[in-house]
Amino acid sequence: MFVEKKRQKKKEMSRVAVCGGTHGNELAGVYLVRERLKRRADGTEPVSVVTVMSNPRAVQLCVRYVETDLNRCFTRATLSAPVSETSPYEMIRSQELNALLGPKGSAQAVDLLCDLHNTTANTGLCLITYSDCDWICLHICKHLQARTNTKMASTPVRYVHFDIPLNEAYSLDSVGKHGFAMEIGPQPHSVVRSVIFSAMQEGVQLMMDWICQFNSGTLFEGGWVDVYTMVKNIDYPRDSETHVITAAVHPNLQDRDFCLLHPGDPMFLSFSGETLRYKGKEALYPFFINEGAYYEKGIALSLARKRRVEIPSVRSETLR
Repeated sequence: MFVEKKRQKKKEMSRVAVCGGTHGNELAGVYLVRERLKRRADGTEPVSVVTVMSNPRAVQLCVRYVETDLNRCFTRATLSAPVSETSPYEMIRSQELNALLGPKGSAQAVDLLCDLHNTTANTGLCLITYSDCDWICLHICKHLQARTNTKMASTPVRYVHFDIPLNEAYSLDSVGKHGFAMEIGPQPHSVVRSVIFSAMQEGVQLMMDWICQFNSGTLFEGGWVDVYTMVKNIDYPRDSETHVITAAVHPNLQDRDFCLLHPGDPMFLSFSGETLRYKGKEALYPFFINEGAYYEKGIALSLARKRRVEIPSVRSETLR
């Protein structure tokens, strides 16, 4: 039990954004947003929810992006850069979304922004954010982890932290006062799997349930959440002259997202049959292993450290 001094009072979540289609071929989020848009005006949402199809052109073409990755266009520098008719579509769209949901870092920004994503990697459900001390996001993660007898009961839920300053935070979720990407996998791009769609739908509903309870003055007791902080990205082995990859992820590592990788463990299997081992000095947790969209970015997998973070009890300061 936490003592009173550890309780945190936070402003209620009066305006929430749920976004999908930031990457137009990640279809669970696309179809979930379409379903939400069908009923957005029926008055059943107890919280003001802005539902947005983030990249409609990419969605129409069922591609990740049209000209450049929209989810890398939300740094302060990009959002403040001059645009014209010749600017990349996604750069223009990022400024439109910032005007609608932000401005980033302002009092007018939405209280919480949840951006829906899919990955080809075997990650389960991850809340990916730029803060390891955002009690709202951490409590929502704890709430999702505690669910029982739900459609997503067999889906692991994890909290992933990208240790990047807000000015340099590049993704759509950074526009909100609080925000995260809800990333669920594995699911191939340009495909929707019912089990992944159901897990995402349940995750969003549990998030909304938490927000409604929080706004009504419910006290959420503190506890602990495991936080995976990204340390570095690992590229595929490449030919020194052509830069073409020369190995694939080793079968002992494939699909083992968030399973501890020790120094000396197999990491890649070269196309000539040689096992290439992890040469790091510490055991770390791999994730986004062999993500299909990251071949172009030179990322075979990311590595994270795990630590337990103590979170305080929280309640809305509207409670008298």
